Amino acid sequence: MAVLGYGDYRYERVPSWPNMPKYWEFGLASDGAVNSKDEVHIFSRGDHPLTIWDTDGNFISSWGEGTFSANPHGIYITPEDNIWLVDRDYHIATEYSPGGKPLRTLGSKLAPSPSFQGMPFNMPSGIAIAPDGNMFVSDGYGGHRVHKFSADGELLLSWGTQGTGSGQFALLHNIWVDSRNRVFICDRENDLIQIFDAEGNFLEQWTDLVRPGDVWFLNDIVYVIESGPEGGVSVWDLDGNVLSRWHVNEPAGEGTILGGHGITVDSHGSIYVTEIGSGNRVSKFVRV
Repeated sequence: MAVLGYGDYRYERVPSWPNMPKYWEFGLASDGAVNSKDEVHIFSRGDHPLTIWDTDGNFISSWGEGTFSANPHGIYITPEDNIWLVDRDYHIATEYSPGGKPLRTLGSKLAPSPSFQGMPFNMPSGIAIAPDGNMFVSDGYGGHRVHKFSADGELLLSWGTQGTGSGQFALLHNIWVDSRNRVFICDRENDLIQIFDAEGNFLEQWTDLVRPGDVWFLNDIVYVIESGPEGGVSVWDLDGNVLSRWHVNEPAGEGTILGGHGITVDSHGSIYVTEIGSGNRVSKFVRV
């Protein structure tokens, strides 16, 4: 088995993950997240939109059938193991209990906000919660904005416009808030990760990236899925230093990612990449 990456962050690809129930398939695997019990949640665009697995790939449960649009997009799991799911084409973000009971919704279903108004939401892509409990939503495809909400769901602040400059976005594809309360935006079509403080002030950007689609943070290490035929997986520290990376076909076959879209990491450091397009699968990479 080929070793991918370098330094302290080297990986091998698991030949087949997970153990899919007979007659099931993910369809387009949009995003993933791991809860406090190391249960891997995959949000996909197939018949079973939210599936739950253990790290060995054994099926635990599923829910959400018939609930989402054709383009569910982002997932975030709270410290209490509640699950936020962002539905791009329904223009909403909804919090669920671990078993799938809806608890609250941000936005209005099937009611996109006109882009020129800059209000939530117009084809949102992701959500993340800051250490202080405030929530940030990447209003990615239509809004080109970041929206900050209180823990109670009150809209506090919005920023961003369409463009290529600092604080402007081509496509906010996903979002995270780090332990320093900085907001990370995967501006995929601009090949950037832009970083802001919690009040929307631009701090810096990381440019050594190809179509960054999603980020996951574990113990202040940043894991990025870079999309497209030149993309791959990269691992960073909080100061923007690359610790490891590999490209989709390096070496041929062993590291191949077919349409990388989302990324999550379990407590053992194993990486799970959700794939769309020709992939329609989840690839697991074990740290060695």
